[in-house]
Amino acid sequence: MESITSGNFTFTSTGIEGVIVIDCKSYGDERGSFMETYKRPDFVASGIDAEFVQDNQSSSVQGVLRGLHFQIEHPQAKLVRVVEGTVFDVAVDIRPDSPTYGKWEGVVLSAENRRQFFIPRGLAHGFYVMSEHATFVYKCDDVYHPGDEGGIMWNDPAIGIEWPLIEGAPVILSDKDRKHPPLSNALGNA
Repeated sequence: MESITSGNFTFTSTGIEGVIVIDCKSYGDERGSFMETYKRPDFVASGIDAEFVQDNQSSSVQGVLRGLHFQIEHPQAKLVRVVEGTVFDVAVDIRPDSPTYGKWEGVVLSAENRRQFFIPRGLAHGFYVMSEHATFVYKCDDVYHPGDEGGIMWNDPAIGIEWPLIEGAPVILSDKDRKHPPLSNALGNA
C-alpha cells in the first residue's frame, strides 16, 4: 500500500484500484478542534479528481447494515466519513473488466479516527453500524437517480465480506436490502 501526503491529508491506496483511505490531520486546543475534510487541490494531487455535486447524511442505530448499493447507468464516486459513532465501511469492485472484480475492501470509520474512504465509480458500497448510533456523511460525484438503483446481497458468500458483526445482535436491513441478489445475478438483473 502506497501513501501520499498532501496538505492536511494522507491518502493510502488499497488492494482495489482507486479505493483510497484518507486520514485527516486535526488541530485542537482547550477550545476544541478543527480539521479540513476536503480540499480539492490536495485531493487532485493524490489522484482523486471527482467533482462532487451532492452531499448526503444518514443516521442509523447499532446493527443497521445499509448496502450493498450502486447506481447502474449513473455510477457515483463517493467520499464517505462518520461524524458520530463507528461504522465498518465496505467497497466491492463490480467493474467487469477489473482484475479485482468481486473483491472487497473494508475500513472502520469513526468520529474519533476522522478517517475517510474514497470509493470510485464502478463499485458497490455498504456499511454496518458498530456503535450505539452513527451519523454517516458522504459526497457523490453524480446526483442520485431513484430508478437507477442496483444492489448486491450483503452476505454473498462468493464475495466473502468479513463483517465485524456484534455477537448476539440482529443485522437490521431494509426490505429492499433483504432482496438484493448475489453478485453473479446483480449486474444483469439490476
